[in-house]
Amino acid sequence: MANKRDYYEVLGVGKSASDEEVKRAYRKAAKESHPDLHPNDKNAEERFKEVNEAYEVLSDGNKRARYDQFGHEGPSMGGPGGFGGFGGTGGGFDSIFDIFFNGAGGQQRRSGPERGADLRYDLAISFEEAAKGCKKEFKFQRNEQCEACSGSGARAGTKPKTCNVCNGSGQVKVSSQSLFGQIVNMRACSACAGTGKVISDKCPKCNGQGRTRMMRTATVNIPAGIDNGQVMTMNGQGEPGLRNGPSGDLYIYIAVRPHRLFKRDGANLHCEIPISFSQAALGAEIDVPTLDGAVKHTVPEGTQNDAVLRLRGQGIPMLRGSGKGDLYVKVRVEIPKRLSDKQKELLRQFEDSLSGKEYEGRKSFMDRLKEGFK
Repeated sequence: MANKRDYYEVLGVGKSASDEEVKRAYRKAAKESHPDLHPNDKNAEERFKEVNEAYEVLSDGNKRARYDQFGHEGPSMGGPGGFGGFGGTGGGFDSIFDIFFNGAGGQQRRSGPERGADLRYDLAISFEEAAKGCKKEFKFQRNEQCEACSGSGARAGTKPKTCNVCNGSGQVKVSSQSLFGQIVNMRACSACAGTGKVISDKCPKCNGQGRTRMMRTATVNIPAGIDNGQVMTMNGQGEPGLRNGPSGDLYIYIAVRPHRLFKRDGANLHCEIPISFSQAALGAEIDVPTLDGAVKHTVPEGTQNDAVLRLRGQGIPMLRGSGKGDLYVKVRVEIPKRLSDKQKELLRQFEDSLSGKEYEGRKSFMDRLKEGFK
């Protein structure tokens, strides 16, 4: 992975490049490195593979998002966020004709089964729900077959007619001139958009699209230990495919709301607790908050400010294993304010009773100071 060039650099585009800009850059780079066009260039094949690999990732919205977040490791994960069972649509062109003739090869398949689009849903959950796991129900919209026309796009009682331009094939022959001479290429028929059918009386509900926007309800089981930014998938819950094609997937992006007390670091939790000067000096048993409620924990005698106490097994459940992380509690020794005269006098008496050996840090500092003046 370390030796791979940045995919955006390979195609010569910026990270904000649109899908169309990525596609144009790919065609240009593919022409410049295709082995058939550079037979004497031994490195052309490797460059061509590199260009195709970059385009396969950057042309796919989900793979591109994982690449932007995780680098070269991202697209090779089981799916977004690293969970297994994630799907995705592959990018890339299928033949040299796609490179030279603006993707005609892909258009030729429009009359056959086509995979449905993947969908994204952003699901917000609480800190506790992420830590302990939960079941969440949510609503989302997707395009589905129009019930009024059964997906034909034609008004009820009518049927689409065979296209008289392509005679129902969905394709037309187009001659073009290239560096190889004249090439006859098959392209999608513009009269019927490659379907082979023409709708003269469109369905009023879907306006001839054969699809309508529908609201659906889904339930997902959130595993204990999931973190902010991770992604789950519901296979086949995306938009239904065209012409009996498979449905896409529904990607659920998890957004964990922050907690008022705890900060998370992997499976470990961190928090701060204020204690009094007396508790720090004499030691004490204090109540420490956890995700399962307060627990008793002993503050050792002589505890210093910013000391960290470790509570084993009081963190977040391991997402891909057993057990839990730990809770790290930083102790903040609070100096009292607005003391009464009597309290001040007692503190002066206490200070006068000390020999100086009780303050290890101050004694060490004074010793180093004396040594510095010798």
